[in-house]
Amino acid sequence: MADVREKSPRLTVVGIGADGWSGLSAKACEAVLHAHVVLGAPRQLAYLPSDVRTRAWPSPLLPALDEVLAEYEGHQVCVLASGDPLLSGIATTLRDRGYEIDVLPALSSETLARARLGWSFEETEVVTVVGRAVDRVARALAPNRKILVLGGSVTDLRALLTERGYGKSTLTTLENLAAENERIADGWAHEPGPLTVFALVCDGPRLPLIGLPDSAYEHDGQLTKRDLRVTALSRLAPSPGELLWDVGAGAGSIGIEWSRVHPRNRAVAIERDPSRAERVTRNANTLGVPELRVVTGAVPEVLAGLPRPDAVFIGGGLTVPGALEACLATGARVVAHGVTLEAEQVLAAAYARHGGELHRISVEQAKPLGGFTGWTPSRTVTQWSRE
Repeated sequence: MADVREKSPRLTVVGIGADGWSGLSAKACEAVLHAHVVLGAPRQLAYLPSDVRTRAWPSPLLPALDEVLAEYEGHQVCVLASGDPLLSGIATTLRDRGYEIDVLPALSSETLARARLGWSFEETEVVTVVGRAVDRVARALAPNRKILVLGGSVTDLRALLTERGYGKSTLTTLENLAAENERIADGWAHEPGPLTVFALVCDGPRLPLIGLPDSAYEHDGQLTKRDLRVTALSRLAPSPGELLWDVGAGAGSIGIEWSRVHPRNRAVAIERDPSRAERVTRNANTLGVPELRVVTGAVPEVLAGLPRPDAVFIGGGLTVPGALEACLATGARVVAHGVTLEAEQVLAAAYARHGGELHRISVEQAKPLGGFTGWTPSRTVTQWSRE
């Protein structure tokens, strides 16, 4: 996207709460009253004095945003946002599109909700599903965790909690915070309005962020098993905001657990089998990372045009000519697993040429053997990694 800063005015983004005009600071009021035009949602604009020149954003907004702002080149423009404009708000969108902004925040719905509940910042996890799938909440579920959910519907949230075994959680709805008609109620029994924050005190099964049991995944046998998965992830070394390619994704376990490590992590699962690709999507939704992107196609051709990764896991396709080379050409950290002699030869050659680490990993599990207990080995895996 072209940089729009040179052609656009500096924008003042004003946060406004459900208390409306009366809740704005003197500086925010001044910004609104002196603006050539104030842009915002109809609900937000309704809070303003009648003599303020306003314009409602079109819907959908993003395709028309630059065009609307270009009409006011050289003029003083004010943009309204709900609460804190940098918390799932328009200010972040404007900044990321290259606009210069001044932000005058109001109290966010998150801050107001925590104040009503007596929850500290440190003990509260916030999950936004504004314009996103409610499945994102599943990543944060853990026994006794306190979660604020911004956006979404109470019906979808109830369904998710019940399906994930968290139907005994305390669910509270906080509506119209700071407004005269503010209401706090039991979210299981009450149908709230649109301006609602959902508060959860979780009661349900524990599920780790990484090292999930194999039973957590829907799969057809093409699954990087738990012990090997943890070993691979330790060498992939995910950091917040990084992108992973999961090549030959199978059930998608590596990309899913990479994404579960931090909410800003991103992953692209590449899988040539359409039915497995659909299964990856289902697993990603179930395990709380619905933004995981699934690309169906064969390597290396399907890799062309994908965003450059920070790390690559290769769980399949090693013996396809050019596949490993295409992954190495990204300059990313690479971890590859092979279970056949042919794949092992590819990894041995890569080790000889590029260095790194080469391991053979054998996992044995204690299982009943007649009236006794014996060791049952899994298939040995050769692992090559390069930083």
